[in-house]
Amino acid sequence: MKVTKTAAFLLAAAIVLSGCEQKKAEKLRLQDISCIGGNKYSCTFDGVKHDFIADMPHNTENAPLVIMLHGYGDSAEGFRNSIRFEEKANPLGYAVVYVTGAPSPRDKTSANGWNSAAVPFDNKDTEFLVSLAEYLQNKYSLDKDRIYAAGFSNGACMMHTLAEKADGTFSALACVAGYMQKSIWDKRKGSDISFFQLTGENDDFVPKEWDGTAETNPAPSIEKVMEHRISSINADLSESHEVGNGSVLNIYENPKTHRQIRELTVKGGGHSWYSEKYNRFDTNELILDFFETQK
Repeated sequence: MKVTKTAAFLLAAAIVLSGCEQKKAEKLRLQDISCIGGNKYSCTFDGVKHDFIADMPHNTENAPLVIMLHGYGDSAEGFRNSIRFEEKANPLGYAVVYVTGAPSPRDKTSANGWNSAAVPFDNKDTEFLVSLAEYLQNKYSLDKDRIYAAGFSNGACMMHTLAEKADGTFSALACVAGYMQKSIWDKRKGSDISFFQLTGENDDFVPKEWDGTAETNPAPSIEKVMEHRISSINADLSESHEVGNGSVLNIYENPKTHRQIRELTVKGGGHSWYSEKYNRFDTNELILDFFETQK
């Protein structure tokens, strides 16, 4: 049978497409995992190098896990040294893992960060964090139903991305001084996930309607984002009270599933990981209390 040039071209194209689809279907996994000293490890994912610090409780069997993401330009070690989340989490039986992001190929500064906008052809951070969570759960026999994450600033923005794109890997997320990127908002579908948002009154990084910062930011206001979070789990306001020096904590809950949305507006708060010294409450304690309700 004679094959025309057009038919041959179409056949070759079909083979290439089939190969691409097969490659796309193959799930990326962590590679080159190695201990670099003590509880510090390195790995690669899709050719991108990361390191992480694993602070484990005495017994890891069915223990909950919290993955901690730093802000732009920071590292796992720097974030760990500044907040010490593991000091209160480990005694409660939590495994805590701080993770270092990676420089974006689009960023000339070469600073560590997270692809919270899920930009194509950039670092596959959502897939990386899902793969890391699965690896840690298997390695340490952790509770797959209590996989949590918390982040600050750029790492906090990643919390909203994980809520929309991580396919149910995480059951609760805590976002300190972060927001949802426009690219994530535009394709939002909603997720049945508990979420804790902490926002400073004076934090210009987070777009807000009430102070006008949302007017100059293409990203959705935090008010719209939280309305989306609340409606996604069909929650109603169940509690509202003050913490610290007059900060207001609102708790929304679905009475059937007990999923929660918590929203804390930090009085006088700026762009920081809020502390007892400056805000009269401990962010680590509030996040742990939130995760404890998700049992």
